[in-house]
Amino acid sequence: MPEGLLFILVKNKNDDMNTIKKLAGYVWMLMAPILILFLLYQANEKISHAAAAVKSNVILQWVIILLVFTPICIGFYIFGTYASKGEYDHLPASSEEV
Repeated sequence: MPEGLLFILVKNKNDDMNTIKKLAGYVWMLMAPILILFLLYQANEKISHAAAAVKSNVILQWVIILLVFTPICIGFYIFGTYASKGEYDHLPASSEEV
């Protein structure tokens, strides 16, 4: 039986990668609501500090930004949920495995 650090690294490489995937899933799940809250905070700050003449343009700009980034953040959360549950532990190597 081979011993040594190289054998241990190669043997546990798949387990380590799955652990990294699960941890990254938790990061994505945490990051999604934090990003939404940050965007809402920034929108509130920018709209409240805008001059009356450009307030409608600033509101429109932030509505568009929020409409674009909210589904992206929802996708981050869904991706993180699947990753944290281990759905990506085995990825197909060829189209026959799909």
